[in-house]
Amino acid sequence: MKHTEQVYLTPMPVRIWHWLNAFGIVTLCVTALQIRFPDYVNIFGTYKAAIRLHNTAGVVVSISYVLWLTYYMFVARTMLKLYVPTFEDIKSGLFRQAFFYFFYYFKGGPNPHHSTPDSKFNPLQKASYLVIMFVLLPLVIFSGFILMYVAPLREIFIVIGGIKTLVSTHYLIACCFCAFLFVHIYLATLGHTPFAHFKPMWNGWEEEEVEDGQGAIPGAEPVPVTEPHGVARNSGTTETA
Repeated sequence: MKHTEQVYLTPMPVRIWHWLNAFGIVTLCVTALQIRFPDYVNIFGTYKAAIRLHNTAGVVVSISYVLWLTYYMFVARTMLKLYVPTFEDIKSGLFRQAFFYFFYYFKGGPNPHHSTPDSKFNPLQKASYLVIMFVLLPLVIFSGFILMYVAPLREIFIVIGGIKTLVSTHYLIACCFCAFLFVHIYLATLGHTPFAHFKPMWNGWEEEEVEDGQGAIPGAEPVPVTEPHGVARNSGTTETA
C-alpha cells in the first residue's frame, strides 16, 4: 500500500521567476526560428519585428536570471545546498537516477529521490541545472548582449574570433536550451501522476507517493502542514493501491 504526502517546496518568488523565465525562453526560441529561417518562418510579420521581440525577451530573461541568482544567494541562501551535486550524488546518485528514468520507471519502480525543502532536486537535476544556470545561460546572455550592440563592441568581436564565431556559439547554445525545454517537460510528467510535478509550480506543494512503513518524508506531515507565513493546509494524505 502507498500513501501520498504533500510538502511545501516552491515559494512564491521562485514560482513567479519560473513562469517568467519559461515564457521568456519560449519567446526566444520561437522568435529565433524566424530570425534563423526567415524564408520559411514568418510568425511575427517582419524580420525586424522578430528581432525586436527577441531582444526584448532576452532582456527579460537576463533580469529574471539576476533576480533568481540574488534570491538563492542572498535571500534563501540555499544555492549550494540545492544546486551543487554532493560527492554521494556523483558517486552513485547520478547512475541510480538515470537507471530509474531509463528503465525502472517503466517497470513501475519507485523514484529513488524524494523531494524535500532541503533537497528539491535529484542528482541528475542538480547536474543539469548546474550546467544550464551557471554555464549555458550566462554564455547565451553574454553573447546575446554583444550581438545587440555590434558597433560599440567591435573590439570584443575581434578578440573572440569575429561575428561568425559569436553567432554560431549563440545559436548552438540556443539549440541546447530548446532541447532542454522538451526534455524538461517530458521528465516533469514522470511523477506518480502526469501532472504531479507541475503542481508545485502552481501552488508550491509537491505530492510524493510513499510506501507504508517507509516513514514520512522530511518536511511533510500527515497532520495539517503549516505553510510559510502561518498559512495552514491539510497534507491531503490518501490511500492508493
